[in-house]
Amino acid sequence: MGLIEGVEVVPESVFRQIRARGRLRGTIALLGPAFVAAVAYIDPGNFATNFTAGAKFGYTLVWVIVVANLTAMLVQYLSAKAGVATGRDLPELCREHLPRPVSRGLWAQAEIIAMATDLAEFLGAAVGLYLLFHVPLFPAGLITAVVAFGILALEQRGYRRFELAIAGLLGIVLLGFLYDLIVVGADPAGVASGLMPRLAGSNSLLLVCGIIGATVMPHVVYLHSALTKSRVACRDDGERRELLRFQRLDVMIGLGAAGLINLSMLVVAASLFHGSAVSLEGDTIQAAHDGLGRLVGGGAALAFAVALLASGLSSSSVGTYAGQIVMQGFIRRRIPLFVRRAVTMTPALTVLALGLPPTDSLVISQVVLSFGIPFALVPLLMVTRRRDIMGTFVNHPMTTFVAGTVAVLIIGLNAYLIFDLF
Repeated sequence: MGLIEGVEVVPESVFRQIRARGRLRGTIALLGPAFVAAVAYIDPGNFATNFTAGAKFGYTLVWVIVVANLTAMLVQYLSAKAGVATGRDLPELCREHLPRPVSRGLWAQAEIIAMATDLAEFLGAAVGLYLLFHVPLFPAGLITAVVAFGILALEQRGYRRFELAIAGLLGIVLLGFLYDLIVVGADPAGVASGLMPRLAGSNSLLLVCGIIGATVMPHVVYLHSALTKSRVACRDDGERRELLRFQRLDVMIGLGAAGLINLSMLVVAASLFHGSAVSLEGDTIQAAHDGLGRLVGGGAALAFAVALLASGLSSSSVGTYAGQIVMQGFIRRRIPLFVRRAVTMTPALTVLALGLPPTDSLVISQVVLSFGIPFALVPLLMVTRRRDIMGTFVNHPMTTFVAGTVAVLIIGLNAYLIFDLF
C-alpha cells in the first residue's frame, strides 16, 4: 500500500490486472487449469476402454461416457473452487482437517493410484511410438520418461508455458479424433439409443467401471485445487467469486473437449468394428490402428497413432506433477522428480519388459483407478461442505447431495464388480 496526498492507495490485484487486458485476452489468460486436468481424462486408458466398449457393445455404453464426463465436470469444479476459496490444495486441506492416520492412509492409496495412472500413460505413449516409428515397446517407454521430463521442465519457467504445452497436446488429440470421426462416420440413431442407460449383460460391467475409472481420475481431483490455489491472486471474496465464474467456463471448455474425444473414440469403434468382420481381438489398440488403416486408409491410422502418442506424453507429465502435489500436501515431503518418476513408472516398464498385452493391462489399470475415485471424492465433499473451511463458498446443499449420490453410486458399482468377479 502507498499514500498519495494522505489517501491510502490499495495496489490493484493480479486478477484485476488480468481483467484489464480486455474481454478476450483477459478471459484467455484466466483459462488453463482445466485443460491440464482434461488431459488425464483422455489418457491412453481411455483409448483402451472406449475402443473395447465400442467394438464389443456398439453404442450401448454411450450413456456411461456422458454421465462420467458430467460427473468429471462437477468434481473438477469443486476441486478448483476449493483451491480458489482456501488458498490450499486438497491434500493440504486433508492433512489440516482430517485425523493424521486418515490423511496418511489417503496418501498411501494415492501413491498406488499414481502407479496405476503411470501404467496407462506409459503403455499408451510406448504403443504410440511403436505404431509411428516401430520403436520396440521397452525403449519407447524410456523415451516417454525423457520427453515427460522435458514437458515438466516448462513448469519451472512459469505455469503458463506448461499449460500451453499441455493444451497444445490436447488439441492434437482432439483434431486426430475429429478427423477419424469425419472419415469413419457415425449412426446418429445409434448414438441417440446409446444415451438410454442400460448394460449389455454382466460382461459389460467391467468396462463400465473401466470407463468411469478412465474418465474421473483421482489424481487430477487433487491436482486441480493445486493449480488454482495461487495461480491468480485475489484481494477479496468478490474477486474470488468472479474468478470462479471463469473457472466454471474453464471446466466446461476443457472437460467438454475431453468428453467429445472420449465419445468420438467409442463412436468410431462402434461404427467401424462392431459387427464387422474385422475384430479387435488381442491387443485392442494395435488392432484398432491396423483396422483403421485397412478399412478407412492410412490417414485415419496415422491420426489415431499421433493422438495416442500426444495423449500418453501429456498425461504422463501431468501424472508426475500430480504425484508431487499429493506427496507434498499429505506428508509435507518432496522428492526429486527423477526419483518419483523412477518409482511410479516401474510397473509400466515391467509390463513392457515382460511383453504382457498392453490393452488388457490398460483396462485393468483403469479399473484400479475406478476404485481410487471415492478416496479422492469423499474428502473433497467433506471439505467443500464445511463452512468453517470454505466460508461463503461452501457447497449448496443440492450440490453436496448430487456429488454424494455420485460417490455412493461409484462405490456401489465397484462393490458389485467385486461380487460379480468372485
